Amino acid sequence: MDSYKTIKATSEGTYSEKRSKFLAFAIPVTTVEEVKQYVAEYQKKYYDARHCCYAYMLGHERLDFRANDNGEPSGTAGKPILGQINSNELTNILIIVVRYFGGIKLGTSGLIVAYKAAAAEAIAAAEIIEKTVDEEVTFMFEYPFMNDVMRIVKEEQPDIISQGYDTDCSMTLRIRKDSMPKLRARLEKVETLSFVEE
Repeated sequence: MDSYKTIKATSEGTYSEKRSKFLAFAIPVTTVEEVKQYVAEYQKKYYDARHCCYAYMLGHERLDFRANDNGEPSGTAGKPILGQINSNELTNILIIVVRYFGGIKLGTSGLIVAYKAAAAEAIAAAEIIEKTVDEEVTFMFEYPFMNDVMRIVKEEQPDIISQGYDTDCSMTLRIRKDSMPKLRARLEKVETLSFVEE
């Protein structure tokens, strides 16, 4: 798989049950550091709320994830939020659900339904986009071979991340993962060209 689904921008959803109010926020993220920053920010902003639960999923392989119940009974908040991320096949996303307690207990099944519904509302309000998994390649070559390299770049259409022209020329290209083997194979045929391994 060299593409994945995520959200374009932060979106919000709300859900109410027996006077308890659930505010949900779906936020695009790429690192655990970002997750921690947003969670701290929302906990501070909604300091008067009873609970600030969340779940996140990171990386195109969808292997880095976590669910947090923030004081709700185990498995009643973070897991249902994560379940919504999974059922929509999303990644690089954090969903925070803030709960204002309405005075009436919802019970475990009621909580699960409420957190799931709030997360679903935030996702429904989001613009879901597909992104490609990209790889980068850096290489050096002698100036006379510039035309050969540029012809490959024009035909394969990678993004040019950087290029330098000193005694030797250097270039860094980014392209969709499944197109990289073809790009590398074509570049390997250019004389004097050598790859700079990361």
